Amino acid sequence: MQSGQGNTKKWLAEYISDIEQVKDTLMGWNSSLDTKSQIKVFFDTKEQAIKWAKKNNYQYFVDDPKKRKIKPKSYASNFDINRKESWTH
Repeated sequence: MQSGQGNTKKWLAEYISDIEQVKDTLMGWNSSLDTKSQIKVFFDTKEQAIKWAKKNNYQYFVDDPKKRKIKPKSYASNFDINRKESWTH
């Protein structure tokens, strides 16, 4: 399992649609008449995203990212004699 942070430092502006999506009966795909819901715009800073939303007269809210908790681990702990779970490989 990997938990890389590549491409996670950007700010995202996306349109939140009020129109309900409909599931296609043949393929099971979701579809909507509102094509704006397909658009995602990425920005390097929060200020750029806010400026873009104001310029285009969009209502917006900022969802600040949560702080990640990093658990220090070592490869040797996989083979520890006091390991809580059994080794699966």
